[in-house]
Amino acid sequence: MSDITPTLPRTPKFLQSFVCFSVIVVTIAGGLFGLGISLHTLMFVCLLWVGLNAFSLGYGYLQIRELMTSSLARAMPAIYIFILIGMVISSFMHSGTIATLMYYGLSWLNPSLFLAVGMLLCAIMSVATGTSWGTVGTLGVVLIGIGSAMNIPLPLVAGMIVCGATFGDKMSPISDTTNLAAMSAGTDLYRHIYSMLFTTAPTFILTLVIFLIIGLSYGEQNLNLDEVNAIQLALANNYSLTPLITLMPLILLATLSIRKVPAEVTMSCSIVLAVLIAIFYQGTSPISVLNALWENTPEATGIQNLDALLGRGGISSMSWTLLLALMAIALGGILHGAGFLSALLAGIIARVKRTATLITTTILSGFLGNIAMGEAYISIILSCQLFKPKYQQQNLDNAILSRSVEEGSTMTTGLIPWTTAGAFYTATLGVDVLSYAPYAFFNYLNGVIAIAMAAFGIGLLKPKIKPAVT
Repeated sequence: MSDITPTLPRTPKFLQSFVCFSVIVVTIAGGLFGLGISLHTLMFVCLLWVGLNAFSLGYGYLQIRELMTSSLARAMPAIYIFILIGMVISSFMHSGTIATLMYYGLSWLNPSLFLAVGMLLCAIMSVATGTSWGTVGTLGVVLIGIGSAMNIPLPLVAGMIVCGATFGDKMSPISDTTNLAAMSAGTDLYRHIYSMLFTTAPTFILTLVIFLIIGLSYGEQNLNLDEVNAIQLALANNYSLTPLITLMPLILLATLSIRKVPAEVTMSCSIVLAVLIAIFYQGTSPISVLNALWENTPEATGIQNLDALLGRGGISSMSWTLLLALMAIALGGILHGAGFLSALLAGIIARVKRTATLITTTILSGFLGNIAMGEAYISIILSCQLFKPKYQQQNLDNAILSRSVEEGSTMTTGLIPWTTAGAFYTATLGVDVLSYAPYAFFNYLNGVIAIAMAAFGIGLLKPKIKPAVT
């Protein structure tokens, strides 16, 4: 009988790891922009490529599958939240919560405060809906029209809209990028949002002050309310808009979040309350509301962009991002489990010693990832997988990693002309990226402030130490 011991898988060298990772970037960037291939298909190709590299190290099929499965298992809590996000959005649409925010928010506009109030409105809308695209496609279009009628430079108006819309895309608990960053970094959703407040709040206030100062020079302009009145009339005709009732789901969501109730419980309670309001106050058919939790449909207000926004949400609306995340997490499971990321880390950022340098490198990595791949989702996932060991080595909370990744990826995606966000904003607002980017103060100042705060040791969370069980 033979007593030969099975050969253990080898540890990858830096060169193989670098080639492996480079092929992933080239495949995604070239396939997406050069050939127009679906991102999900490209992820499958990358899975095959990384699997072959792991096989060459001595890993068998079952071992490779286990690397993917264990990585997905760790991400399951965040996957539950992804499913709930779609239902929160659709239920808030039918309860009139979003309609109420828009109706009363548009009443705040006046010439001298147009830029500052416009940014605030976009921020509120994007936090409530969890989408920068939906905010730009509805409220943003209205504000562009008003700004044009007041002879305010459109690049300035577009920059203001992008600032406000990006705030919610980064900070909202129902934003896909917010949840994706928390999930990829392995941190709690609310811990992630709490961490971002340290750098995002001062940047937002600074940007607001800048727009207040700039806006004073346009105080004598005339305010054309035709588009505003049209949207408010359409909303009033389709919803009962009593804030004390329609805003209850949002208040409940905020209250439970502040009290740190688990996200799944918080979202579920908000969904139930919103559904009850939709049925008993808005008079919507119970069947329609419940079906909308799976797949919402556009409304019929007569305003195309408004209809599209009010028709957002449902579990099915999250399927694109969720499926992409599942494939990317499986890919990361092989890259991490087989040692490719460790080998790459040792060869590229092992020399990074200072915390400020690590955070700067992470933010730049997210920005370069957006440039190379044109999509924040992949940049977020890969940056988290690449830098996570280094943050743990420096005894930094995973929420600092997720925050830094968002400041490099989420914040800059709208500043690059060939990203999906940049292309959408240009097409929707009618202003090209390079024209509005200088005025998107919030988007690029956030990274600068984050790096400065890291250099002074401000806002750097340490991992929570669990008490020993006796």
